[in-house]
Amino acid sequence: MRAGVEGPGHNFNPPLFSIFQLLFFLPFPRHFFLMTSPIQIRRCTTLEDFHCCVDLQKAVWGESDLETEPYVTFVVANHTGGQVLGAFDGDHMIGFTMALAGVRDKIPYLHSHMTGVLAEYRNRKVGRSLKLFQREEALSRDIRLVEWTFDPLETRNAHFNLNRLGAIVRTYIPNFYGITSSPLHRGLPTDRLLCEWHLDSPRVVAAINDVAPEPPDTPAVIHLPKLDPESAARVQSKVRSEFQHWFSKNYAATSVRFTPDGADYLLHPWSDF
Repeated sequence: MRAGVEGPGHNFNPPLFSIFQLLFFLPFPRHFFLMTSPIQIRRCTTLEDFHCCVDLQKAVWGESDLETEPYVTFVVANHTGGQVLGAFDGDHMIGFTMALAGVRDKIPYLHSHMTGVLAEYRNRKVGRSLKLFQREEALSRDIRLVEWTFDPLETRNAHFNLNRLGAIVRTYIPNFYGITSSPLHRGLPTDRLLCEWHLDSPRVVAAINDVAPEPPDTPAVIHLPKLDPESAARVQSKVRSEFQHWFSKNYAATSVRFTPDGADYLLHPWSDF
């Protein structure tokens, strides 16, 4: 593992910065910021923090105890060069991100395993602030890639990941976690798209500054109609085969476009980036 991947003991205690710096993404002191007073994003380092992450995880996913990550997973992630980041309203944790350290071809990266926000705090840019904080912390350690998975049927998440953060997708993983007890998974196979977030790429810098150009036209479009419980399994099977077809031809999903009857994934040859 490269020296850039450090354990939790590295010196990382910068001051707060203002919402104006966040919005315009000006240079700022890294690693601790005020999102919208009094919500703050910071590293989680204590057992109390990790137990709060478990409680919030249960509230967000509603999985069985057997499928819930225990607090020791958060301890290990923090201790081995990963990340445990929390969003706080005062002393109350309202969101978190947990990432594990990985190495591929001798290059370090982070696998962002979980990001959750309490329902009453959604649509308040808490998730975006957690991801931007994650990006800055990773870059401070010379880590330039963060990966995570998401459900291809969740087009709002796809819009956030591809359009707002500038990630790309080139990998489809059928039934990644198996069938789970979470009501969020609707009893379906847990098919997942694997995001690649190349943190200092021009594409990502443009996306997080809201200056990304409109995506060019492409013949590679995967349409998702609006879902209902009866159609979800059929649509999942259809898009699985379509993604696997285009990914086998070295295309990447680069953006999402909403339509009156659903949403379109737009794919382009990945070598064009």
